[in-house]
Amino acid sequence: MALKAHFYKHTLNFNFDAGTSRGVLKKKDSYFIKLAVDDMFGMGEAGPLAGLSPDFGEKAESKLKEICEQINQGEFSLETAQLDEFPSVLFALEMAYLDLKNGGKREIFTNSFYTNGQRIPINGLIWMGKPDFMKKQVVEKIDAGYTTIKLKIGAIDFDEELSLLKFIRNEFRSEHLTLRVDANGAFSPENALERLKRLSAYDLHSIEQPIAVNQQNTLAELCAISPIPIVLDEELIGNYTRKRELLNAVKPQYIILKPSLMGGISGSKEWIAEAENLNIKWWITSALESNVGLNAICQFTAEFNNPLPQGLGTGKLYTNNFDAPLEINSGKIFYNADKVWNLSPLD
Repeated sequence: MALKAHFYKHTLNFNFDAGTSRGVLKKKDSYFIKLAVDDMFGMGEAGPLAGLSPDFGEKAESKLKEICEQINQGEFSLETAQLDEFPSVLFALEMAYLDLKNGGKREIFTNSFYTNGQRIPINGLIWMGKPDFMKKQVVEKIDAGYTTIKLKIGAIDFDEELSLLKFIRNEFRSEHLTLRVDANGAFSPENALERLKRLSAYDLHSIEQPIAVNQQNTLAELCAISPIPIVLDEELIGNYTRKRELLNAVKPQYIILKPSLMGGISGSKEWIAEAENLNIKWWITSALESNVGLNAICQFTAEFNNPLPQGLGTGKLYTNNFDAPLEINSGKIFYNADKVWNLSPLD
């Protein structure tokens, strides 16, 4: 009954050109670790992102190979492993161990999301692209029943982005539709406040990461005077040992937690505790994982009584995702126990 470990690389192919301020995404590599005892196994996903994850690419792959060898030799302990620089690997391992502990059924946490079909409200994500493409996505999300949508901004002409927001607000007032925007650090310190003021005309809920990371004094100033609540996202990456210091210094209105980037499940719990101590609100989002990772993040989210719409609507991004019991209806995600997993070719 010895524990055995294997890992696999799987390239996920986007079903459209996914535009961000850092470029267009067409595919994404994820690594899947399987922890098995006899015929029962737990599965975890490490999905590091280019330009964001400290353990992107070869670094994650080499670490997973090393860890699998240690597990197979009976020489690995998750409790003592030093994985601060490998947040996606840590998340994959935590996921796989919890899955195995709960019977290898993709049950990461025993809560109402997995057992009773609890529905978690989510935002509809609008990807960057030409104005007509973005407008089409907006209409589709609203028709699908979403009451919160999030737009990626910062890659096309700013006036065109404002025109899109004006189109949305002319059709849907803020009491009927919540608008979030994500700049991914696209604004400069010089133009950020002026752009925030112009954006505020459209009754936005919040804006993620208006300026690039490592400008904390400027970011703190913006958080203090911005007419739109500011959300920290990329700013949290790598700050695993100074969570309280960072949040105290910047004082954002919100933070976003991506377990693959924020130190896994354990690290995300620490971020939540520090944020709540400072009365900073938060929500959780996936980081373009497959349905394997998304399932774990949904179950983790359900551990908290957080009424805010979460960022968990990425399951249909890929042409070659894994069949899973996850479903979205009217802007809410839930686990349909009548459906089954298909992890081929991983299982």
